[in-house]
Amino acid sequence: MDATTNADTQARYLALCSRDARFDGRFFTGVTSTGIYCRPVCSVRTPKRENCRFFDHAAQAERAGFRPCLRCRPELAPMDRAWSAQDAGDILMGQATRLLDDPQRWHLSSETGPSVVDLAARLGVSDRHLRRLFESRLGVSPLQYLQTRKLLAAKQLLADTALPVAEVAQASGFGSVRRFNAAFVSHYGLNPTELRRSVPTQGLGSAVRLGWRPPLDAHALLSFLATRQMPGVEHVDVEGLTWARTVRLETAGRVHAGWMSATLEPDHHRLLLRTSESLHTVLPALIWRVRALFDLDADPQAINAVLHINFPGGDGLRVPGCFDGFELAVRAVLGQQITVAAARTLATRLLERFGESLVTDRAELHRLFPTAAVLADAAPETLGELGIVRQRQAAIQALARAVVSGTLDLSPHGDLTSTTRALIALPGIGAWTAQYIAMRALRWPDAWPSGDVALIKALGITGKGRAAQAEAERIATAWQPWRSYAVIRTWAGHHRPRFTETTP
Repeated sequence: MDATTNADTQARYLALCSRDARFDGRFFTGVTSTGIYCRPVCSVRTPKRENCRFFDHAAQAERAGFRPCLRCRPELAPMDRAWSAQDAGDILMGQATRLLDDPQRWHLSSETGPSVVDLAARLGVSDRHLRRLFESRLGVSPLQYLQTRKLLAAKQLLADTALPVAEVAQASGFGSVRRFNAAFVSHYGLNPTELRRSVPTQGLGSAVRLGWRPPLDAHALLSFLATRQMPGVEHVDVEGLTWARTVRLETAGRVHAGWMSATLEPDHHRLLLRTSESLHTVLPALIWRVRALFDLDADPQAINAVLHINFPGGDGLRVPGCFDGFELAVRAVLGQQITVAAARTLATRLLERFGESLVTDRAELHRLFPTAAVLADAAPETLGELGIVRQRQAAIQALARAVVSGTLDLSPHGDLTSTTRALIALPGIGAWTAQYIAMRALRWPDAWPSGDVALIKALGITGKGRAAQAEAERIATAWQPWRSYAVIRTWAGHHRPRFTETTP
């Protein structure tokens, strides 16, 4: 919906005039003289103020009759996750939009995608209440929101890949080419082939571009991933700001395998994603996971407003995610009470024994991490031969069986409370491990790995045991709801020797 106050409208227009990348994805501008909506960073000539209408979401602009700009391409903007969670409605909206944003769920239901009834049942509310909430908070229905996401995903595939139109339709969640063409013409006034010819080329080959809001410390993010990389599955070039890995992804009942690489370009506030041809048909799902892995949708302004006073050197740090929640959880269990290097050694042994070989055209990428089903059936003595102690053997196998049975959801859609409770109930998994998994796999911004020795030491707490943990948690209340970011900044050494207690 349009901005509601003159002050807000004026602030957005100033951001538009300055092409301020900090506001990218936070709002979109519909230009009445052209019928097109743009990102704040669009390079075209700034429209007159009287010709601008401002929208919080792309779906609102499209409902108002505006078409996406072919130059700045709204599908490249970071997503807006700024639900304040001040009430139950905010929490529900955050959960609902995150589910609708996930391309792997676009194929789960009918020919037209997941229904409102399905979504409401997943969230534990009535479909009527969900529709009412979307209309009051966004001014669009859940299906209109989903339709915009699917069309923008298709638009990105048309612009950045050579996939045939039929495969673009399937990858972006449309049940048939006929429905896809009809939706495109209805919303954009062009058929998909015409749009592909109309998009300006920018010499990026087959790379898919993903935007972020600055600041983002690319070197620190890649360094974190580099110290934990597993040979054969991952390869990190910190100096070249490139991360690559093998991929196994199941969607619409099919398993896709291949490789992908991500190169960060800080000067342009963007990531370039490249994949093997075998993964082109699941690009929307890969994009969604890469955005989470590199924390591209974070809002640094909101985070730094709370944390900057205590972490003045860490404004650009992000919380590294993961490509697969089960893989991250297994590696977290292996890393309990040992060094990062020792945990990587154990993970590499596990990979070599139980992982699946993969032929790629990149010599450094040749193995897939073992699936939950494989580890659930592994013989305990075989795990022991790898140097994994009995307690961790039991934890890994209990974890694998819970994932196989469907009782444990380690994706960003997993409910925080029930998932962490289920993790702690498994043998060999404590609060620290559950919170670490919540931070990186569930993408919870306020995780706090209680009892972390490095955190307690950095806070200058001299006590031990539960008293020290309680004191650390007391100090960290000032950093809510961004304690995950405080953890990363503390681990990186971006903190004052003596902390100033503040309130957010």
